[in-house]
Amino acid sequence: MKSKQLGTNGLKVEVTNISSHGIWLLTRDKELFLSYEEFPWFKDVPIKKILNVEEIATGHFYWPELDVDLSIEIIENPDRFPLKAKINK
Repeated sequence: MKSKQLGTNGLKVEVTNISSHGIWLLTRDKELFLSYEEFPWFKDVPIKKILNVEEIATGHFYWPELDVDLSIEIIENPDRFPLKAKINK
């Protein structure tokens, strides 16, 4: 197994907290809060699916197991993007 050379993947994102109100996402030096009210597709899913997040481009995050992609702009300004996914139960 070969490790990637240091510095080749500058895109880092981490889920730092999951609570009953939402999730916190850390990217570079910015922490973002995603409430379940604004981002309902994260509620009631297994933690491992929330933790599996990639920054596919600067400021653009993708959860492959949930098929959810969001930008920093959407997270910081959800009122500008009122369309929400429907949750199938």
